[in-house]
Amino acid sequence: MCGIVGYIGQREAAPILMDGLDKLSYRGYDSAGIAVIDGTNKINVRKAKGKLENLVNLLETSPITGCVGIGHTRWATHGEPSDINAHPHTDVKGGIAVVHNGIIENHESLRNFLTAEGAVFISQTDTEVIAHLLNHLYKGNMKQALLRAISMLEGSYALGVVCDEEPGVLYCARNDSPLVIGEKDGECFAASDIPALLSHTRDVIFLKDKEIARLDKSGISVYDAYGTPCQHPLFHVDWDISSAEKGGYAHYMLKEIHEQPEALQKTYAPRRSQNPGDYAWLPISPEDARNLRKISIVACGTAYHAGIVGKYAIERLARLPVEAEIASEYRYRDPIIGENELFIAVSQSGETADTLAALREAKRRGARVMAVCNVVGSTIAREVGDANTLYTYAGPEIAVASTKAYMTQAEVMLLLAIALGDMRGTLPRERVDALLEELVTLPKKAEEVLKTEEHLQRFASTASQKKHVFFVGRGLDYALSMEAALKLKEVSYIFSEAYAAGELKHGPIALLQPGRLVVATITQPSLLDKTLSNLREVTARGARVVAICRESLQDKVRDSVEEIIAIPDADDLFAPLLAVIPLQLFAYCMAVARGCDVDKPRNLAKSVTVE
Repeated sequence: MCGIVGYIGQREAAPILMDGLDKLSYRGYDSAGIAVIDGTNKINVRKAKGKLENLVNLLETSPITGCVGIGHTRWATHGEPSDINAHPHTDVKGGIAVVHNGIIENHESLRNFLTAEGAVFISQTDTEVIAHLLNHLYKGNMKQALLRAISMLEGSYALGVVCDEEPGVLYCARNDSPLVIGEKDGECFAASDIPALLSHTRDVIFLKDKEIARLDKSGISVYDAYGTPCQHPLFHVDWDISSAEKGGYAHYMLKEIHEQPEALQKTYAPRRSQNPGDYAWLPISPEDARNLRKISIVACGTAYHAGIVGKYAIERLARLPVEAEIASEYRYRDPIIGENELFIAVSQSGETADTLAALREAKRRGARVMAVCNVVGSTIAREVGDANTLYTYAGPEIAVASTKAYMTQAEVMLLLAIALGDMRGTLPRERVDALLEELVTLPKKAEEVLKTEEHLQRFASTASQKKHVFFVGRGLDYALSMEAALKLKEVSYIFSEAYAAGELKHGPIALLQPGRLVVATITQPSLLDKTLSNLREVTARGARVVAICRESLQDKVRDSVEEIIAIPDADDLFAPLLAVIPLQLFAYCMAVARGCDVDKPRNLAKSVTVE
């Protein structure tokens, strides 16, 4: 959520800042602004509520010049979206400007203290407190003022700071909120995420918690919380710039849905071996696997749904108890962590605040920790270490509604289940070999499923004005239904809920009426008869049922539903990975038909970096 950009160099800062904000707009925002130091060392601020276009228009009528600046896209936490609450914020004199991602938890006490010292606040934000605090602490050295400030701030923050008394310097700091910096050819850049830097440099540094950075025309200097210089290895970004662009697709979400066959292949390729029992990619030995007594998979949103897939698969193949838990609840229930327990944090960005907090709690209580993550160098990946991080290699995911991240997270979970089953001796060798071999065929089958898009476009044109949609399934299909319901509500704003099909009679069936749309996922043959029985109860009440169904089950399903979207046959464990594609396309097509902003759903952010 929110986005920070910063620049110092020889070029005009405003166009670079605006381009960076545009690259970060996928993160979600409700206002935007920039601050630039001009040739007279004055800080000029321009900011506007709403879309970036509003800020662009403002800059056309009231341009600003200068070679040092910071920019921000805001997602409201303190105070409503407005021009005044938009970032950057300044102190009373306008000599210090600040952009901030995160939440300052002690902002009220700091506000009271600073007000007593003569500060005058004009916004409702916690960020303005930082600008006034820096002004209070500044004694001619912003580095020292910033070090003192971060010792007083409680909560999460990524900061960009400029000061008119140090016009040739840009300062940054972070704690529990991501910030990446880079330099090239005498220019320095800062941003919340890599896409904002890709057109300028591919060699970057990820700031760590409680570190600050000083950027000027001579380069980058990084310091710890005590002001001691730190050395950071450069991370080389090997993404193609086009990976973070639409590539001819109408929306990022559609592009990323179509990238899933390739993502499946890239996730499995580095873990594929010709030697049976070779799991060098997994930081667990056969002895460790046999000694495991429990696994906790903890995540938020879409990643949590991938974790539920992991629960089903690991329990089935490795015969090991697994709990899939919502990260925001984990810390607050006083979790019991026993000996030989494995904690797995799942996060696309590696910056999800609740998941990170749960991970730290598990470590504090003595659990062995691992992570499933897409972003190399992210906070969660650093917390557990690269050796204990199972990267998904999905590539950049720009759309707020996650698709290929879910697909690859679920694939990693299935790989983990197979490996643990093999190492624990609960899975016969021939079954292991068959599953691993079928993983090779999944990308091609996923390409086949993408051909359902035209069918789903036609269906959405007639169903897009539905106000409620139910998703039902059993077993892995229920886990899949939860993700499908989330996707639809995220991008189309249709009220959608997922129910275990067997639970319909325990309350939800009261909501069924003629014309109600129900989407059933049917990929598990062993549960077919039970599921069809539930669907007959649905159709008997006049509801319209659409089934996502394996090709081999179509004849048995046809009489119980109104419409079928067929997917290729696959193993029971892998079929849900194919079935999620038409469900994603369904959500996308419904949103487009309703005229929604698919890539930037209202009130949502790509990476939730605050609790």
